[in-house]
Amino acid sequence: MALELYLDLFSQPCRSVFIFAKKNNIPFEFKKISLFEGGQHAEEFGKINMMRKVPAIRDGDFTLAESVAILLYMAEKFRTPDHWYPADLQTRARVNEYLSWQHTALRMHGSKVFWFKLLIPKALGKEVPKEKMDSALEDLEGSLKMLEEKFLQDRPFIAGEHISLADLVAIVEIMQPVGAGVDVFAERPKLVAWRDRVQAVVGKELFDEAHQSILSAVKVMESLDSSKLQGFKPRIMKLLL
Repeated sequence: MALELYLDLFSQPCRSVFIFAKKNNIPFEFKKISLFEGGQHAEEFGKINMMRKVPAIRDGDFTLAESVAILLYMAEKFRTPDHWYPADLQTRARVNEYLSWQHTALRMHGSKVFWFKLLIPKALGKEVPKEKMDSALEDLEGSLKMLEEKFLQDRPFIAGEHISLADLVAIVEIMQPVGAGVDVFAERPKLVAWRDRVQAVVGKELFDEAHQSILSAVKVMESLDSSKLQGFKPRIMKLLL
């Protein structure tokens, strides 16, 4: 039985799982969970992940949530090439270091900019206060600087000479604010060169397939019924308070 992947490619963690599975020829059945349509609240999905979040997987009777856990599970179960999650202790530690850091840094700040630039204006019909937008962009800038100066340095990839799960998780997060119209690559040649290397290894066709939804987000929001975003209002208010 093929792995079942519950995904919405608007979600950056879902994109990392999707790219990893396809790049490594892992057989899976794509189960679309539309976040904007409230698919995460369906009774059947609650049996897969009671946290009501994507990505999630089902492998026979086994279910698993959280993107990093899912990536590690697939890497080990399907014995993917060593460079994704290296056996060498110190190289693996570099991957783990980035995966541990990104949740409260690049992930959080890139997501906030996406919400502030695109989703909140659509859901509430008003712009985010300038001081909050400026603060969010400053936090994102700090995370991007840390990615370049601490995690990349002068290496081709985060863990060294070869792409790893760390690079995959990083690139999908960086593409999130890009989907809201923020050019995070402007005046960052090191980041551009790294992005191009990641894209080359993943393959442009797969990279574009995974990011088609997020890069069309502005157009999607223009035609989306704002009432469908009402379920996000409690989260939106937390971001604004």
